[in-house]
Amino acid sequence: MMPVMDERFSAFSFVDRITALEPGKWARGRFTVPSGLPEFSTCLVAEAVGQLAAWVAMAQAEFRRRPVAALSGEMRIVREAAPGGVLDLGVEVESGDRDTVVFAGWARLADTPVLALSRCVGPMLPQEDFDAPEAVRGDFETLCGPGARPARFRGIAKPDLVLLDRVPGQRLRAAMNVPLSAPFFADHFPRRPVFPASLLLDAQVRLALRLAGETLPPGPRLRPARVADVKMRSFILPGQTVEIEAAIRSATDETAELSLAATVDGKRVATGRVEIDARVPA
Repeated sequence: MMPVMDERFSAFSFVDRITALEPGKWARGRFTVPSGLPEFSTCLVAEAVGQLAAWVAMAQAEFRRRPVAALSGEMRIVREAAPGGVLDLGVEVESGDRDTVVFAGWARLADTPVLALSRCVGPMLPQEDFDAPEAVRGDFETLCGPGARPARFRGIAKPDLVLLDRVPGQRLRAAMNVPLSAPFFADHFPRRPVFPASLLLDAQVRLALRLAGETLPPGPRLRPARVADVKMRSFILPGQTVEIEAAIRSATDETAELSLAATVDGKRVATGRVEIDARVPA
């Protein structure tokens, strides 16, 4: 019989199995990137690490509370995670209580680093606002036992970015329409659908790459190398229109640092910085 979790969580779940755990302290996990995908965003790799940390925090809170994305001090990106690869995930909880969890984490393909997260902070909110606590407890037991069926994730259609304003080589502003319904809302979250912060960041990085391409000299393919000081100020809801902006802070012949911002109805909902690298990875 297939685990119940496969029916509840399939469109936005990036931990197939928790392979080791010290309650409230650390965990190791695994996620197989489905081979049929055209790509797997680095922001979704970060989502996988964050979900593993969430399982540790929720278990420690006896599934009465859960963390939501709020702050990420730094994400260092080493390489992409190719479809078909098996991600080894790790998290270390630096501190945690009823109200907040602070953690660091990493993802690897075999022995090769993919990314590392540090100084991540998630406020703990009532679990029952987002999902049924006993159902989440059952999902956790499945992950710590036989694990969930791999290759459940079938990809996500990236929202189109409609350009609103452009100052060549300096700033780009675009609009993104959040769908009223999408498969990932069933996971994020069953009782309170919220647009994932990782998908917002992916859209912001796409816009930043476009702007950096206007600024840096032609050469190797541009890639995000570092994301810092990401702050989510409020939830983004189904059906809302988000305006995102990328602006050049500094640039050399090899790198560009850009500021990121997102607003909904004129209210700022997210900020951050990204470093785009034109150098070939070592």
